[in-house]
Amino acid sequence: MTRTLRDVNDVIERLWPLTGAEDWDAPGLLVGDPEQPVEHVLLAVDAVRATIDEVLARPAGLLLVHHPLLMRGVTTVAEDRYKGALIARLIRGGAALVAAHTNADVVRDGTSDVLAQRLGLHDVTPIVPAADGSTGLGRVGELAEPQSLGDIARSLAGILPATATGVRASGDGEQPVRRIAVCGGAGDSLLSHPAVRAADLYVTADLRHHPASEAREQALLGDGPALIDVSHWASEWLWLDAAAAALVEALPGLDVSVSELRTDPWDFVVTQEVARPVG
Repeated sequence: MTRTLRDVNDVIERLWPLTGAEDWDAPGLLVGDPEQPVEHVLLAVDAVRATIDEVLARPAGLLLVHHPLLMRGVTTVAEDRYKGALIARLIRGGAALVAAHTNADVVRDGTSDVLAQRLGLHDVTPIVPAADGSTGLGRVGELAEPQSLGDIARSLAGILPATATGVRASGDGEQPVRRIAVCGGAGDSLLSHPAVRAADLYVTADLRHHPASEAREQALLGDGPALIDVSHWASEWLWLDAAAAALVEALPGLDVSVSELRTDPWDFVVTQEVARPVG
């Protein structure tokens, strides 16, 4: 069934309202004529050459991504710059581009909510609640039974799509974990939040050296969680299946699929044996 871009985007904005986006964010309709036809929707985390080629393989496509292509200001869309080149390819190919970013982070079945579900957490609440108390940034909840930090790290390695950087952990691999805070995507801004400090473990992505080091030292004083750092792309890729299911339910008959392409920017890693000092 063919629908217009306006039809599909109206549903997208109902499922992931733009009012939920952070002030600095730039989600929404990025490329396309609202009246152009949409016969299939492809979901991906990133609008890059590979995912745009994928949506252009068939006519009348819409690429729904998590990360806005134009989140930061640009002064040119010349085709010798990658953003200009990608936008031109979309327009010439008759495909549209829509982003659902922080507005898809805060909702039920959003990026952090899905990560919490996959970890098997219950009694889940937002780390930073919105006015309704049930939506908001990040999630915190409990496992049915305590598990070791090492077991949880290994579970995440199986839950998340494989990436070169894998899963990194800070803490004793045998320490018991029951209460877990999660934030899909970059989450070191929440390291000092009371709900994160009160958890046994914080799972997020893009942890920088200084915030992670400071959180680790604080945890040694008994005031803070162990840390697990995963790929930014992988932590948000899990959301795509939930988003696709929501679109299919709202738009019966529309062809909706999830890209299996890995758009994590890292291609390989060289590991080194870590030997802790004795004593």
